[in-house]
Amino acid sequence: MSFTAKDVQSLRQSTGAGMMDCKKALENNNGDIEEAKQWLREKGLAASAKRDDRDNNQGVVALVITNNVGAIVKLKSETDFVAGSDQFKSEAQALAELVAAKGEAAVAERSAILDDLKIVLKEKIELGEVVRIEAAAGNIVDSYQHIQGGRGVNAVLVELEGGSVELAHDIAVHIAFARPKYLNREEIPADVLEKEKATLEAISRNEGKPEASLAKIVEGRINGFYKDVCLVEQPYAKDDKQSVTQILGGAKIIRFAQVEIG
Repeated sequence: MSFTAKDVQSLRQSTGAGMMDCKKALENNNGDIEEAKQWLREKGLAASAKRDDRDNNQGVVALVITNNVGAIVKLKSETDFVAGSDQFKSEAQALAELVAAKGEAAVAERSAILDDLKIVLKEKIELGEVVRIEAAAGNIVDSYQHIQGGRGVNAVLVELEGGSVELAHDIAVHIAFARPKYLNREEIPADVLEKEKATLEAISRNEGKPEASLAKIVEGRINGFYKDVCLVEQPYAKDDKQSVTQILGGAKIIRFAQVEIG
């Protein structure tokens, strides 16, 4: 069975073995990657564990704002030690800058660099979410990034129609800590809403509420769900006596994005 340079690279990524060792492993196993992995392990040339099977819950969330475009890129690693390294953080930032300049698909331009980074740092490194928001003419895009241990771990972008940069930033800070799932009620998928209503009905019934009153009780309780998951209905983080809608005044949130890690 023949093999390609891409097969050699794939074997390097999953085993951490050298290029020539990977090539020899494939030659000795008729191009079969799984057999080549086993051959490398038996020869003591592979990493002790396959990286593909390891968790990578650490990493960096990089954020870029340029002109009226915002971009967020999550780059995942196995350990906070690697996540905090200058090489890793620099790559995450380079990816975010590329996305801001060219769009989400542009991350493919750095795939070879990411492959090399996996080998150098000897960890399972992967791209997570990639987000880009380009504000419409006249709108504002602003952001907030929470830094922990010298690296970004929680990033938010907000596009605002009307209002000010300061207001957009304040809303971004709110999102970072309140973690809304949707902008408003209309964005909630029908199946999610029906599941929540069914759960609330079951809770109410188990509490011994009258069967005839269940529908009305559920409708009352579903408002609490809206306040939890819909941005515009949440109590504002800096003044919970007001909702986000009240803080906005005449401004309007067009969209937002939040990416977290760790």
